[in-house]
Amino acid sequence: MSPVQAAIDDAIKNLETLRALEPNILRAADLVKSCLLGGGKLLVAGNGGSAADVSDFATEFVCRFQGDRRPYPALNLTTDGSTILAAGNDYTFEEVFARQVGAFGRAGDVLVVATTSGRSRNILRALEEAKRLGLQSIALLGKDGGPAKGLGTVEIIVPGPVTARIQEAHKFIFHVICELVDPALKK
Repeated sequence: MSPVQAAIDDAIKNLETLRALEPNILRAADLVKSCLLGGGKLLVAGNGGSAADVSDFATEFVCRFQGDRRPYPALNLTTDGSTILAAGNDYTFEEVFARQVGAFGRAGDVLVVATTSGRSRNILRALEEAKRLGLQSIALLGKDGGPAKGLGTVEIIVPGPVTARIQEAHKFIFHVICELVDPALKK
């Protein structure tokens, strides 16, 4: 079997594990829908490839997913270099997202994070800050969930040891959430 065919087979096998996660994916979609239709906003955060995935997720609401509709507020906490660098310098890198959750988070908002390991301290602190402020949260995690397991209102844990396959699954889950939420946003 070629390396390409092996990678495709591995990706399909990993995506098959998502069937068991349907209840939490539906809960996450309901939380996003309730937040946006209730006048709240999404705050999204991730590191590395997960930062790119949450960025796309936020864009799907600010711009559009399928077809035209009004924009909805989704703030990507990974994009403001000045804020990230100031928080990292003045506090620690662990605080770069928590400071923003504290600044922008309000009742009715939802924090959405992605971390393949569940060990990113800045994501853990963001989830802790959201909980302290009474915000709901959605955590897309990988492997065994790591220390982040138990911190999110809704957790979607993609099992498996390969970071690339977990990120692919997270991207798929984000798009499924968009597919579930988008029709309600067009009304």
